[in-house]
Amino acid sequence: MIAETVCSALSAAGLGIAAVTAYRKRFLTAARVAAYSLIPIGLVMTGVVGWAANTAFSPTAWAGFALLGAAWAVFLATRAVERRRGGTRKERRAAARAARQEAVPPAPSAPSLGEGRGTRPAARPKAASRDDDFSDIEAILKKHGI
Repeated sequence: MIAETVCSALSAAGLGIAAVTAYRKRFLTAARVAAYSLIPIGLVMTGVVGWAANTAFSPTAWAGFALLGAAWAVFLATRAVERRRGGTRKERRAAARAARQEAVPPAPSAPSLGEGRGTRPAARPKAASRDDDFSDIEAILKKHGI
């Protein structure tokens, strides 16, 4: 009963604001305000407000919402685990079967022409001296007066 009264008052106030807005020659805004102000009384007349009021104060309804939330949380958790594993069980089994069928033993490789048994690998180039490494840094520091 109180919800219906509040919704009726909201609609009446909104229609009053729409009338004042129309008086100021802002017809598009007035029509929009009137449309919004008719929503609460429309919800009362269709029974949505009564249903919402009965649902809001019903412990059974809140228990149902809690169960829906729990189901949603479990669903999200299972999706996260599935993504982490890389797909569903069927997809993983199919990928394993495909990998086994495509597996081919490696063929022996031919020896390269330049390398024999007694040859050494090419020598590494000599590392630059420590002074050369810091010379460019010193030049930058001197450029900036440091």
